[in-house]
Amino acid sequence: MFPEYVKVPEKIDVKPIELEASKSALIIVDMQNAFAHEKGRLFVPESRKTIEPIKKLLEKARSKNVLVIYTQDWHQKDDPEFSVWGEHAVAGTWEAEIIDELKPIDGDVLIRKLRYDGFYGTYLDDVLRMRKIVNTVITGTVANICVLHTAGSAALRGYKVVIPIDCISALSMFDYISTLRQVTFLYRGLLTTHEGIKFV
Repeated sequence: MFPEYVKVPEKIDVKPIELEASKSALIIVDMQNAFAHEKGRLFVPESRKTIEPIKKLLEKARSKNVLVIYTQDWHQKDDPEFSVWGEHAVAGTWEAEIIDELKPIDGDVLIRKLRYDGFYGTYLDDVLRMRKIVNTVITGTVANICVLHTAGSAALRGYKVVIPIDCISALSMFDYISTLRQVTFLYRGLLTTHEGIKFV
């Protein structure tokens, strides 16, 4: 029914990029215990490899007063999404909290969401507009789900999307690569690494 292999696009450009600090936001998507801790019910093993790169990018962003935003899955007990994924990240529980390694600090913004998209039903767009943000640097998990939907919504609202490829994770390599393809092809997003981002 399906071909034995899927041809990966030959070239995915990964380049260094300079971003104006005052017009940029670092968005950390769903790096919560449910997904990025070994005991989380929807644990993404590859997410552990992104913690250090995200942490270094956080330090770089905070040193330049870049706006830092976290999204959190924040579900109610009867959330219809549980029919797809099972119960996870229930509001106020340990699973819903950001992992200890990447804890928010004073001045960071927390966006609690019910669906994959960080913009859907939240005030994320308002925060970005009020701060006159142009560039969204999007990191986190799961790449082809909440990261991709948030990146897509950002692009469709006119924000530039930047994805550091060592700062996102997925459950399979297919999901990871397809995310990079969608971000660059559909949304004209830019790919780089945590080291390749310079805030000026």
